[in-house]
Amino acid sequence: MATLEIAGRKLSVTNLDKVLFPETGTTKSQVIEYYTSIAPAMLPHLAGRAVTRKRWPNGVDQPSFFEKNLASSAPDWLERRDMQHSDRVVVYPLFSTAADLAWLGQQAAIEAHVPQWRFDGDAQGLATRMVFDLDPGDDVDLARCAEIACEIRGLMTDIGFTAYPVTSGSKGIHLYVPLDKPLTSSGASTVAKHVATILEERSPDRVTATMAKAKRTGRVFVDWSQNNGKKTTVAPYSMRARSEPTVAAPRTWEELESPGLTQLRYEEVLERYQDQGDLLADLDPPLDDVETAPAEPDKLTKYRSMRSRAKTPEPIPTGGEPRGNDDTFVIQEHHARRLHYDFRLEHDGVLVSWAVPKNIPDDPTQNRLAVHTEDHPLEYATFEGSIPKGEYGGGEVTIWDSGTYELEKWRDDEVIVVLSGAKAKGRFALIKTKGDQWLMHLMKEQSPSPDDEHPSNKGVPESNLPKNVAPMLATAGDVLGLPDGEWSFEGKWDGFRVVAQFSYGEMKLTSRTGKDLTERFRAFQALADDLKDHEAIVDGEAVVFDADGISSFELLQNSTGKHVDFIAFDLLHLDGTSLLRKKYSDRRKLLELLTTGLDSVIVPELLPSTASEAAAASIERGLEGVVAKRSDSIYQPGKRAKTWIKSKNWRTQEVVIGGWRRGRGRRGGGIGSLLVGVPDEGGLRYLGRVGTGFSEQALDRLSTELSPLQTDSSPFAETLPTADRKDAVWVTPLLVGEVRFFEWTDSMHLRHPSWRGIREDKKPEDVVIEHNS
Repeated sequence: MATLEIAGRKLSVTNLDKVLFPETGTTKSQVIEYYTSIAPAMLPHLAGRAVTRKRWPNGVDQPSFFEKNLASSAPDWLERRDMQHSDRVVVYPLFSTAADLAWLGQQAAIEAHVPQWRFDGDAQGLATRMVFDLDPGDDVDLARCAEIACEIRGLMTDIGFTAYPVTSGSKGIHLYVPLDKPLTSSGASTVAKHVATILEERSPDRVTATMAKAKRTGRVFVDWSQNNGKKTTVAPYSMRARSEPTVAAPRTWEELESPGLTQLRYEEVLERYQDQGDLLADLDPPLDDVETAPAEPDKLTKYRSMRSRAKTPEPIPTGGEPRGNDDTFVIQEHHARRLHYDFRLEHDGVLVSWAVPKNIPDDPTQNRLAVHTEDHPLEYATFEGSIPKGEYGGGEVTIWDSGTYELEKWRDDEVIVVLSGAKAKGRFALIKTKGDQWLMHLMKEQSPSPDDEHPSNKGVPESNLPKNVAPMLATAGDVLGLPDGEWSFEGKWDGFRVVAQFSYGEMKLTSRTGKDLTERFRAFQALADDLKDHEAIVDGEAVVFDADGISSFELLQNSTGKHVDFIAFDLLHLDGTSLLRKKYSDRRKLLELLTTGLDSVIVPELLPSTASEAAAASIERGLEGVVAKRSDSIYQPGKRAKTWIKSKNWRTQEVVIGGWRRGRGRRGGGIGSLLVGVPDEGGLRYLGRVGTGFSEQALDRLSTELSPLQTDSSPFAETLPTADRKDAVWVTPLLVGEVRFFEWTDSMHLRHPSWRGIREDKKPEDVVIEHNS
């Protein structure tokens, strides 16, 4: 048994002359030599990732096996992580040195496979990159894969991403996309799936995003599923166990656009690396080096700079901050130039402080201004005395109350604590609004007492809420280019718009058109119960999330109402006060205060504060689009205003059904396609025929809804093309639906439309052409 010393580590090696590639005579020794030589380029793309090995101990013409768990015989110097799987704990190796890669070769582990996520401790962390695996079907060559790769590159460039090509060493091409902000594996899968679906809709004869192998003949399969957290992809620079020793080789886009593209062997890849370096150098960020992280700054530097021991009796410690239990608070009455109260919470070795001019609120209907000030030393919690006039904060300081607190949430823009003092008791929230200004709010207790598990309506005051408030509407447009600092950005959800009225435990839900949805979404009663001490009108959306956490209109259509979530994005009235004339930013803060800690409602975080970042984030998260709202905008019920702008990621159009054509084959005798249009001054204007996107459940419902609407004549203003009107069954145009489509044709017809569902919340007169859809 021989021993190699690589990167300061000793590795025992055996059978170095064993041929692993019979067709070329390539030996284990050559495999080890390749991996140690390519290590500087390959290791950054393995760093922090669980390495699954695929081994061919008897050569590539013999059976192979995958190996995840690290054997007890593995060298002690191999870094490893214990990861809990559903049925067992798996010990994965992590590679960081050339010795690790040499061990890979010694194991005849010709291929190294890794996920797109990195470890976070011993747990699965976030994905730092996306991957598309372009797999050619029968009768498809590498050149066609390269064409599709270039199209994906264009799509990713349009939304602000960079794509890097890698010929897989097998049959196809891998495209890697670095993520500036890491995503969950589910989020990365969703983005990749949307891109693959767009390509399939554009070129159904060239591309498929469907897993079924029967669909791949003559097409390139764009496999988006390898972004799933449970899946792996052969790593860049890994050798492949083909008849020849090829490699998953980084390429340039010029190469992909040139004729004669082929897979590369390991000798070629080494030569290219020596000449060109790592073509994927910008793909993977380096792992954080915690040992070189800068020391935490002294939190009391600002406090000390504002005071002098010779001039003030206030405590001014000289050393680092002492550590307490992070559970004390103090409120000091401060007769300075103006009377105010200093509210201080012990946190991370200091007293985090706010000046509250009118003292802390004692009524849940009140909000008090709180101005964030410099951190104070822990010794200040017992300070009382006179600060000389002319000094910072000059005046008398006395302790108004003190005690302990329980922390529920601490973020840079939100703090929630439960105070236990002699005077200050209860659950308080501090919400940052702008700069150093915060709002302080006494929150309602959410849990009923044991005697109040089933409160009655006895003694409930009569509601003072206005009736039937119509939702404000956004204008279709492009959010890109909106000035920074003036707009807030929300996600656009794929659901039903709902205006919810809550009055002391009672609930009424209405649609955009005023239709009563209370019984349809009875599950929202949980929110009414949580808000039983309030009167409020909340604007939001009813949604159903799919397995990837993406809102799905189709699932909402088919839902019985039991598993529907309420997403709230605006607060219009609260406890007798109209908020319609308040700024959006203030309404939003109040909504967050009202719903803090509630599981019965979702108030999504705003998207990033610039238009381009918000648009990119909406695509990453699989949202339908972006709604931009001027931060100072008022709420205008029932009006479509330019202070709100909506921009969709995926083209959709509401349509009115004017007829249908009979199906053939599996759909024989039933609905084969829908004939749809939009109302205009001349009648129902024809937009085209919709023949895809139907589930069996959707077809059954359409048949039920359309049967009583059948009529003898076409409702369309123009004569339809012969092919479209052949065998048509006409209906009175009363049923509204929604389609997704690729683009508008020159004649303003829908190109490649796909059915999404009936819009029972819309009326025909609500339907208009959405040019910016």
